[in-house]
Amino acid sequence: MSNKRKGPSKAELEAARGRQVADLAAPGLDLLFCGINPSLYSAAVGHHFARPGNRFWPVLHAAGFTPRLLRPEEEGLLPSLGLGITNIVARASASAAELTPEELAAGGRALEVKVAQLRPRVLAVLGVGAYRLAFGEPKAVLGPQARRLADSSLWVLPNPSGLNAHFQLPELAALFGGLREALSR
Repeated sequence: MSNKRKGPSKAELEAARGRQVADLAAPGLDLLFCGINPSLYSAAVGHHFARPGNRFWPVLHAAGFTPRLLRPEEEGLLPSLGLGITNIVARASASAAELTPEELAAGGRALEVKVAQLRPRVLAVLGVGAYRLAFGEPKAVLGPQARRLADSSLWVLPNPSGLNAHFQLPELAALFGGLREALSR
């Protein structure tokens, strides 16, 4: 029997509360994905969208953004594909429901500054509810937005968390694929 653990212990997850996962971003990317905030699992292991059951990596591949299915620990390959990752709120929590509307609004303001500095072609916010609160757009819907951040186009896509039961993998892949197609035009 192997003594190798598959992931962080409960104590390690709790110790990750409030930690941050460093942005994976550089100036001039084609696309900067923006999650709501890191999970405790992601903060414990130090990689974005790392929690088992999160569909971000399978969706990226299914939508044609990556040539193969990447693991969270391979996130460093994304900038070579013109892709990056950031979050609206930097602190890790067990659930995005732990974030306050004020925290999301402050994160939206900070994100505007970040986008103005990095100037990605497109910022894709992953989570329509978080987008609405972060940017004061209560009627926003999925897809391209009329609003821009600095010179960047803005898209809203569903949160790929496994906790988001509203969207299954094929539907997520189609929505993310629509953004990929728009980028190639």
